[in-house]
Amino acid sequence: MPATVSPRKQRKIRPARQRRRGARRFKFAAAILIAPAVLFYGFVFVGLLLFRSVNPPTTAVQVERRLTAWMTGKPYVQRYQYVPLSAISTSLTRAGMSAEDARFYQHGGFDWKEVDNAIHEDLENGRRRGASTIDQQLVRNLFLSTAPSIVRKALEFSIVPLEEMVLPKRRILELYLNVVEWGPGVYGAEAAAEFYYRLPARSLSRQRALELASILPAPLHRRPGQTEWYVRRIDARMHEVGW
Repeated sequence: MPATVSPRKQRKIRPARQRRRGARRFKFAAAILIAPAVLFYGFVFVGLLLFRSVNPPTTAVQVERRLTAWMTGKPYVQRYQYVPLSAISTSLTRAGMSAEDARFYQHGGFDWKEVDNAIHEDLENGRRRGASTIDQQLVRNLFLSTAPSIVRKALEFSIVPLEEMVLPKRRILELYLNVVEWGPGVYGAEAAAEFYYRLPARSLSRQRALELASILPAPLHRRPGQTEWYVRRIDARMHEVGW
């Protein structure tokens, strides 16, 4: 005959079984939550390693724009041509940095001084002011989205240190100038120079470089020469650093 378990022993066994069952459920739930994050950051890390020497065939923002156009039924023409940094005029490289991230070579991915300035300007003037660095904008273009959200910003902040660890500064700048938007469907300095001036990016004068750089804060709404005040501001920043 099988041995019978006393009621007292049963009362001890049940909580132990319940704890083990609860632990298994917790581990399963944790795995379900952690697995997507591991896959995503693994994908980003491999992508950054590849982009040390491989030029991106496309970006997350380009895919986003194409999907949006397809869903809305709007016509969409994409212009994207990758060129090395040496094929982009020095004037445009410097104007781009002056417009978007003047301390690019002085920070490690985040310009905390600019963040502080943006916070104080928001508080004092009630206006929103961007403080995203070239590093942050490159991460956004390559892997994320242009849609503003707390989740996207958190992902962006978590990826930038990894980007700085994997990619040299010069490569980050080259990638940025080649994938950033310069107008609807226009990606990269070469495509922008050809589209707006019918010139290669290496042949842009200082004035045209300034006009192109003035587009960067709002590429879907601005065109070269529409914001003379911002062209003058970028020019002044370039003079401040001796460019």
